[in-house]
Amino acid sequence: MLILSRKAGESIVIDGRIHVKIGRVEGDVVKVGIIAPPDVPVHRLEVYEEIQQSNRQALTRQTTPLPRLPVRKAPPRPDAEVPAVSAPGTPDSPQSKS
Repeated sequence: MLILSRKAGESIVIDGRIHVKIGRVEGDVVKVGIIAPPDVPVHRLEVYEEIQQSNRQALTRQTTPLPRLPVRKAPPRPDAEVPAVSAPGTPDSPQSKS
């Protein structure tokens, strides 16, 4: 572990792309600012450990398989009945019934 001393307002650069800046010191609390690329996750240790534990549980958790649904046959399709349409001017057409 590398241990560095920094005063408020001073920074540390990691790998040329992660900047850690000491914001201020309030008693035994140090305010730290971190600038990192979007692909670099940054977490407090307790949050990181919780994520790791959750990931391990997800990998080892035995899940019961979902029941298979019974295969249903499609209901028979009724024959498509197309209503007969009379040509205009024939005795059955709506125009001739006046």
